[in-house]
This record gives sequence, C-alpha cells and structure tokens, in this order.
Amino acid sequence: MSIKPPFTDLEINRSSKGFYEGHSIEIAVLSKSIMIGLVLWALIWPANASGVLGSLNWQLLETFNSFYVIIVGAFVVFLAVLAIWPSVGKLRLGGDGAAPEFSNFSWFSMMFGAGLGVGLMVFATAEPLSLWGSNPVVLSGAVEANSEEAVRSAFRYTYLHYGFHAWAAYVVTGLSLAYYAYTRGMPLTIRSALTPLFGRLLNGFVGHVIDVLAVVATILGVSVTIGFGVSQFVDGLYAITGVQWIMNLNADVPTPSTVGLLAGLCVIMGLSILSAVSGVGRGVKYLSNLNLVLSLILLLVFVIFGSFAFAMNTYIASLVDYVMNFWNLSFGAYSPQSVAEFTAALPADAVPYAEALRPGATNAWGSFDGFVSGLETDAAALSEATLTAVYAAGEQQRQFGWQAGWTTFYWAWWIAFSPFVGLFLARISKGRTIREFILGCVLAPSLVCFAWMAILGGTAVDLELTGGANGAILSASNTAKLFVTLGEMINGPLLTGVTVMCVVLVLTFLVTSADSGILVMNTIMSGGDQEVGNKHKIVWGLILTAVIGTLIFAAGENKPLDAMRNAMIIGALPFTMIMGLMCVSLVKALYRDGMRNKRHEAEGALAGE
Repeated sequence: MSIKPPFTDLEINRSSKGFYEGHSIEIAVLSKSIMIGLVLWALIWPANASGVLGSLNWQLLETFNSFYVIIVGAFVVFLAVLAIWPSVGKLRLGGDGAAPEFSNFSWFSMMFGAGLGVGLMVFATAEPLSLWGSNPVVLSGAVEANSEEAVRSAFRYTYLHYGFHAWAAYVVTGLSLAYYAYTRGMPLTIRSALTPLFGRLLNGFVGHVIDVLAVVATILGVSVTIGFGVSQFVDGLYAITGVQWIMNLNADVPTPSTVGLLAGLCVIMGLSILSAVSGVGRGVKYLSNLNLVLSLILLLVFVIFGSFAFAMNTYIASLVDYVMNFWNLSFGAYSPQSVAEFTAALPADAVPYAEALRPGATNAWGSFDGFVSGLETDAAALSEATLTAVYAAGEQQRQFGWQAGWTTFYWAWWIAFSPFVGLFLARISKGRTIREFILGCVLAPSLVCFAWMAILGGTAVDLELTGGANGAILSASNTAKLFVTLGEMINGPLLTGVTVMCVVLVLTFLVTSADSGILVMNTIMSGGDQEVGNKHKIVWGLILTAVIGTLIFAAGENKPLDAMRNAMIIGALPFTMIMGLMCVSLVKALYRDGMRNKRHEAEGALAGE
C-alpha cells in the first residue's frame, strides 16, 4: 500500500513591496497590535495593569499549576525516548551528507548564551541561597531552614529548575522546527511543527494565530530575562561606582531604582539592536564566544578563592539526590487548598480561629516560628501541640504556593523562552543527528549548569553556613547576591577587576539574548526567512524596549519586575499547549517518514533484483 507524501506545501503570504516587504503582514500587524496595546495599557493605567496582571496570573496558577508541572516532565521523557530509539536517534537533520555549520565550541557557546546565560548570572548565588531557606523539604518540617541538613534539598530543587527540564522545553520546540526545516525543506517557523496534525489549515488564520502566540511568548520571555539582567547590571554598576541615583536606597535592602533600570535598559537594548543588524554569523557568534570565555574565567575565580571542596561535595551529592528523586520532581504536582479543606483538617479547638490561623499556616515563605510569633488574641493562646497540628494542616497550601511561585514560574519562563531559544537552536544545528541534538542541548548544558550553580552558589552557602558572611549575602537582593559574595570572598584590586568583568559578562549575555530574540522574532514574521531587512530588526528592538520599560514602570518602585513576571506566565500558557501538540505532531511525522523510508528501501531492493 502506498503512503501519501507528507504535507509540505506551507504557504505564508508575504508582502512583495512596501514597509513589510518579505514579511507576513497578518503576523506582524497582529503581534505589534498586541504588544502596543500592552505598552499603552501599562503606560496610561499602570496601577490597573499591574493589579489585573497579578490577579489573572494567580488565577491561572491555581487552575493550571499541575498542567505546567506534568507537561514539562513529559517533555523530558519524550526527548529521552527519541534519543534512545535507535532508528530515530541516528537521523541527521538535513540528510546523511549534511555537515554542521558551526564548530562544537561555537555551537555550545551560542546555545549556552541564548539559553541560560542571564539566568545563571542572576541566580547562581540567589537560587541556592533562597532555596536553602525555603523548599518543599523545609516546608514539610523534615529539615530546618538554613541548616547544614537543608543544603542537599536546596540544590535538588536548584538542579530541577536549571537542569534537564529547562533545556527539554527548549529542545522540544527546537527539534520540531529543525526536523521539518532540514528534513522536509519547510520554512523555519513555528507553524511548520504542526503540519502533520493540521495540514492546509495552517496556511490561513490558524497558522497566523500559532505564529503570533509564539511571538508574544517570545517577547514576554525575553522581557523577563532582560529585566532580571538589567537589574543585576545596575547592581554591578553601583558596586563599582557607588552612583546613588541608579538605586533605591530607601528600601530595607538597596535595589535598582526605576530610573536606573530604565537607563540600563536603554543602554543594553541599543547595543542589542546594533548586534542584531550584524547577523548570527558575526555579532551573535562572537559575543557568544566571549561570553563563554568570561564565564570560564569567573568560574576559575570561584574555584581558586571560593569553597571549591564544599562545592564539589555538594555537586556530587546533589546530583545523585536529583537523579534519585527525578520522577517525583517531574510529576509531583500540588493543587491549591481551599479554606474548607484547611478548616476540616484543623483540631477541634482550633476551628473557631481558622480565619486567623490560615494566613500564617499556609505561608510558603514563612516558618513555624514565624507563624506562632505572628498570632494575636485568643489564637496565640492555643497549645503548642494544637499549633503544630494547625501548621501541618496548612502544608498542602504551602507546598502549592511554593511550587507555583518557584517551579511553575520557571516552567513558564522556559516555555515562553522556547520559541526564541528553540528556533535559534534549530537555526544553528543543521547537520546534527537527533541524538546529538538532544544530548548536546539537554544533557551537556545541564551538567554545566549544575557545576556552575554548585561552585558559585555552594561558595555563597558555605560562607553563610560557616558564619564568614554573617548574613550579608542572605540579606542582599537577588540580583546583588553575586557581587556581595565576591566581596566576602576577595578584596582589593582583584575584587574591582572581577566585578567589572561580571558587569561586562552580564552586559554581553543580555545583548546576546536580546539580539537573538530580535532575530528570531523577525524570522517568524518573515515566514522562516532568515535574511530579513535591518529596519525590522530595529523596529522590534524598539518594541521590546518599550514593553520592558512600561512594565517596569507599571510595577512601581518596590517590585519593578513583578508585572513582567505575571505577563510572562499568562502569555506562556497558550504556547505550552502548542508545545504539547508539537510532541504529538513530531511522533506522527517520525513514524510516517520511517514507513516511507522503509517503503522506498523495499522498492529499491525489488528494482535491484
């Protein structure tokens, strides 16, 4: 029986003249309209925009937290099966004769810089330290926060957030796009990945919606990354220069001011636009190579002057712990606990005080001691045994709040980032086998991330654990923790030199992320054409700057990045569903193409006879 050829006649109408020459007017106009609408809303009604985004974000988390957790775990399992499957893993993207365009060093540099560069600079110390004080094991009462026993679980969840799951989200998108682009000769754009399921429907409105959702997710994902990076960039400038106008010094902990963030944003986005117009082969490639070299130098500083022995012990023990708990970490999702459920779990003598007890007992960022000390009136007179039972009754909500605030935030971040990073990975990975693509883009960078977190974060934890830092690192803002750690570790001209290098590294990581995002957005706009005019790169660079700037403005001085985080989680949800369909689509394509190949081989053998 003959097998129909795959559908590859994907038509994306592009303008033949005018400003949008070479671009899909429908995708470009709809994407820009959504982004401009968001900018105007945040600019004209900042308080309303911030409040609505926050409320809608929490409602979505309460409904879709389990969905986010389970589907990202499924992505990891899906890719592992593809890599292990012999006939699939050996398939070469581009055909048997295709050779990789970039060397392994440049390939890894660009992959690393685009995928997690800024996140690793910001959270290398902040993540382990924060999770050392609050993680599911601590919330369950099994270990005490900020204790030696809590170190392993802190790194278990650090590895969860920056390991296989993060890169799997990128690779699901990247592998799908690369397969259709290099095996079937289709446009390198998001809708191509769904052609086995929807066929000709993607030539019209349905295809436009899919590409627009990818653009929106990309802009919001890149915005959060740049927002954190700009905050750390400003912190670094303050550490070097002491300039006060870029900081909010009236808060409990000095943090970058709105003015400082906006000034830093303009500098970084200006450089990003310049880099984007130079193209992947020059700007992005050279900056990515520089990023990797500077990262290795920073790592070497921590190896020499930091707590390297403690870090290595932590790295090995936590890696084993992470692997042993992998299944539960991947699929152990929590649902919110209602007031009625909490009240039903209380001891009888505590039920009259349920309303007063619930906030402290369900606070994912608090502790039992904080819960007890925060009680007032008659509730404070309850016995210790009763209060212990009350705190236990609130564990489900604490676990849900922690998972939604940490793990689900990260999953949404990586998913929102995946159209950008996935398309970029596909762009630089022609000539790689599917197995090489998966192992090279999931396993290898994850192990590097683990080492990075263990060495930088382990040093920060050790300095606090042994009392050397005396709480200085713990009390610093997340984006300042790296610089405070360096200050506790080294001093003098060396500290100044390393701090300057870190600021340069943050800057280059930011420029790499932003210019790669601009290039990817224009690739989607142009229906997969990788050679687009510089004017559109400039326009999208300005739109990205406006989105980030207005969301910073809308959130206000105290929590300038909150509006971006909320918008990103909301924007990531539709694309999460598209990624699930991508997996189904890729399985169908691989199966059908395998059948076609076997048919051709059989026909060739018969002809040879």
